[in-house]
Amino acid sequence: MSQRQKTLVLTGASRGIGHATVRKFNREGWRVITCSRAPFPADCPWPGGAENHVVVDLADPNQTIAAIETIREKLDGRLDALVNNAGISPKGPGGERLDTINTDLKTWGHVFHVNFFASVILARGLKEELAAAGGSVVNVTSIAGSRVHPFAGAAYATSKAALAALTREMAHDFGPLGVRVNAIAPGEVETSILSPGTEKIVEKLPLRRLGQPEEVADVVFFLCSPAASYISGAEIEVNGAQHV
Repeated sequence: MSQRQKTLVLTGASRGIGHATVRKFNREGWRVITCSRAPFPADCPWPGGAENHVVVDLADPNQTIAAIETIREKLDGRLDALVNNAGISPKGPGGERLDTINTDLKTWGHVFHVNFFASVILARGLKEELAAAGGSVVNVTSIAGSRVHPFAGAAYATSKAALAALTREMAHDFGPLGVRVNAIAPGEVETSILSPGTEKIVEKLPLRRLGQPEEVADVVFFLCSPAASYISGAEIEVNGAQHV
């Protein structure tokens, strides 16, 4: 008998780490269901992407809740991995960092709905499918969740810190279901959304270079694989020793 194809649900797949993660899992033979507020882009290289794409605005909790049923219809009752990768980090009118003083409440709410609450909603909504597969959840946090960052705003940073705490709580709560929950905390990764001035940070990194999206995707895949079968409740730093 042929082995059952494993399935991943991933948010924020359109670029950067998310895009690299989809490519990694696809190469490893997984089926990938992507979630984004934009339609599936025709130029994406993986097969079956269009029919395995769910359009949802994670900033809207009602849409996120409704999307769970859409996702469930695409599953066979089992979900091997959920990767909560979607995240937003708004800037000021001139591209400046938004701190605790100049971030309005609407922006705080918008950021937390995408970066934090959507992860709770999706994991709870798909917990039966995750449990049936003995699956895993990976939350993508950030180095900004543990220290003040020169570019990442206050709402982004605090949402990622909350997501790290949520990872521990979920590991505790989902563990009895046979579901592992971990987080990765990327540092400066070479994507299209790097802020001007990032090169100054790179100069001070012990590895003296930016991370590549593929390097982060490899860690995500490891956490979803049998090689990480006894790892749960962890947050793995993927930042070239930026945190030391």
